[in-house]
Amino acid sequence: MSKVITNKYEFMFLFDCENGNPNGDPDAANAPRIDPENMHGLVSDVAVKRRIRNYVQLAKENKSPFSIFIEQATNLNRPIFIAHEQTNSEFDPSKSANKKEVYAARDWMCKNFYDVRTFGAVMSTGANAGQVRGPIQIAFSSSVDPVLPMDLSVTRMAVTENVKGAKNSEDFKKWEDDQPEDKLRTIGRKNLIPYGLYVGKGFISAHLAEDTGFTDDDLNLFWKALKNMYEHDRSSSKGLMTVHDIIVFKHVGTDSDQTQRIQQSLLGCAPAHKLFDLVNIEKKEGVDAPRKFSDYVVTIDEANIPSGVELLRK
Repeated sequence: MSKVITNKYEFMFLFDCENGNPNGDPDAANAPRIDPENMHGLVSDVAVKRRIRNYVQLAKENKSPFSIFIEQATNLNRPIFIAHEQTNSEFDPSKSANKKEVYAARDWMCKNFYDVRTFGAVMSTGANAGQVRGPIQIAFSSSVDPVLPMDLSVTRMAVTENVKGAKNSEDFKKWEDDQPEDKLRTIGRKNLIPYGLYVGKGFISAHLAEDTGFTDDDLNLFWKALKNMYEHDRSSSKGLMTVHDIIVFKHVGTDSDQTQRIQQSLLGCAPAHKLFDLVNIEKKEGVDAPRKFSDYVVTIDEANIPSGVELLRK
């Protein structure tokens, strides 16, 4: 049986987008998210976690203990209700759950739903299964260089007219036959960037893993999902999105005493920002407008990795 992880981790993942929209902003007509001060592209943590959930759901067929709590177009109160049914034979939905009942339902959710024990969840709605703070937290990703958002017109060779008075398909056919051909076309729009290389940063807490039961097997599945999250999420709007590299800093400790070393691996041996600063990403000489990952050089200052920290590449 896989054991709960006992090491703290920080990680960076490099992914790019070619001729697509990596993360549309619904408040800006779904235009690619950007930092308005420097025009660097942004991808939300929610977008990344959605792709990870989708991969796990596909790979594990949405079966316990790898079920996905936050599914598309579902009512989150349903699995919370099920958690109480499974943990309390006297469950009465008309009464508020007490603290013991809430914690029992919370633990059941952690055991059965991968994304709950990985990312955490707010489950205090409906029957109430409390809140979980997950061991893996991901920040907004940002592009290495400024990106160029483009709003392009496209022609759709059909229309979706709501024909007034149409009672059957023949009425729609008659209406089509009566229209000039150019009236049966319309203009649509696409938002994209020509290219952007993005850097995401994440953190894994062994202390929070103990609370949710996040294991070594869960962690291995997470690395696979992060690496392949765009491989099964293709669409014309996304263009070509690819995860090229995952750089992991694993805290293992330095003390000769095993008990102290375990404590060091739990708490960490260096601040996250100092580890991230060891990674340098630059455009190759002579490249003004990058259009592929090979236009960049990624280097890691391995000589200055702090003692007690191991470098891993996924």
